Amino acid sequence: MRAVVVTQQGGSDAMQVQDRPEPQPGPHEVRVDVGASGVNFIDTYQRSGAYPMETPFVAGSEGAGTVSAVGAEVDDVRVGDRVAWLMVAGGGYAEQVLVPAERCVPVPDDVDDRTAAAAMLQGVTADYLTHSTYVVRPGDDVLVHAAAGGMGLLLTQICTFLGARVIGTTSTPAKAEAARAAGAAHVVDYTSQDVADEVRRLTDGRGVAVAYDGVGRTTQDASLDSLARRGVYVLYGQASGPVPPVEAKRLNAGGSLFFTRPTVVDHVVTREELLERTGRVLGWVRDGSLRLTIGGTYALDDAARAHDDLEGRRTTGKLLVLPHG
Repeated sequence: MRAVVVTQQGGSDAMQVQDRPEPQPGPHEVRVDVGASGVNFIDTYQRSGAYPMETPFVAGSEGAGTVSAVGAEVDDVRVGDRVAWLMVAGGGYAEQVLVPAERCVPVPDDVDDRTAAAAMLQGVTADYLTHSTYVVRPGDDVLVHAAAGGMGLLLTQICTFLGARVIGTTSTPAKAEAARAAGAAHVVDYTSQDVADEVRRLTDGRGVAVAYDGVGRTTQDASLDSLARRGVYVLYGQASGPVPPVEAKRLNAGGSLFFTRPTVVDHVVTREELLERTGRVLGWVRDGSLRLTIGGTYALDDAARAHDDLEGRRTTGKLLVLPHG
């Protein structure tokens, strides 16, 4: 069984493809033959050391495939079932992975492995950001940074079909077009325009109800300066690096602002919550409300290049590792 292993935290060259014994499920686990695994910024944080991890470990945070073995005490998942998962120990950049049975998400027959893998981590994140962290309402103005990225495209679509007006930020004309195709009403080029000034102009000086920011250090000020009174700054990632501390007086001076740093593991605590969120996301995919854009696919041997492409902002949409080509 081949897997991409992070031998020690560092650059993308810290990932090595290794042959490992076929994993055997414990009493409450299942073994999944991986069809596709998603590539996410959290994978790069874990690999680089931004998030400390005990090494060695198999890279990856989500995936989808077919169950090939079940533990002795598993009675609700069977060999041959198609399942997906997110945020479980064991990684996903591998030909096989062990998943706790209670964290398996059933995949409908009309959703393929690539789509299911692409929908898990980012789809669930987009769901809780728009339904729990801040409940998006019709008529809201919403700022979405990196609107052509995997998360940005999902947030833009969801906010739009919930009735909000999305102002997206991108860095190139091609990415701006992708954001508009996803529903963004306006797109700001953050490399040549002042984001906060443009947001104020587009909202007649009011600002946005919520700013969704997965970029971090380079966009924090623009996010805070773009908010309306009692607006919500949602920092869900740090692609450009960790943000500096925010003083309470800045939130006060900005109009009684809110600042939150949510994470996915706190929004899928129970199996019921996991199935509710994944069911909603897969339902949007199946009825056409949510379109997933696969921006690139990589073999196990090219996983390092996937990280380099993601961190280098050279992609749009979702990246996948395909263990079997």
